[in-house]
Amino acid sequence: MSKPTAKSSIDPELIRELAKLLSESDLSEIEVEVEDLRIRVARHVQAQATVYAPAPVASVPATQPAPFAAEPAANDPAKNPGAVTSPMVGTAYLAPEPGAKAFVEVGSSVRQGQTLLIVEAMKTMNAIPAPKSGVVREILITDGQPVEFGEPLLIVD
Repeated sequence: MSKPTAKSSIDPELIRELAKLLSESDLSEIEVEVEDLRIRVARHVQAQATVYAPAPVASVPATQPAPFAAEPAANDPAKNPGAVTSPMVGTAYLAPEPGAKAFVEVGSSVRQGQTLLIVEAMKTMNAIPAPKSGVVREILITDGQPVEFGEPLLIVD
């Protein structure tokens, strides 16, 4: 495929591929930029209105302390300093090919630059390297799962 220029027409096959990626990954929009060409494909997703009834409030005697509410950010994998996030929208694979042994497992020792998994985007396999040496503490995705840009994939401590 030749590089599109401002004077050339936009490749309809590229638009079809982007639209196909949208429906396969259940995304509402995708944008690609190559040099001076930017293509944004979006689909209209109609949100359903949900009506919530107020929950009954139970009174707590003043002598009892209020129950402790865990802070949700503490359990957010994206906030973990060892989180490895997806650099693109695509499909994540834990092994180099179907039926093959996974690149890493929970408890695996990894070195900086070692391939942890791959993300397929527009029929291109992109190796996701370990940003640092350490141990894989948690794998947050399943094999073949669609992923978003910035989504945490695994934790390396």
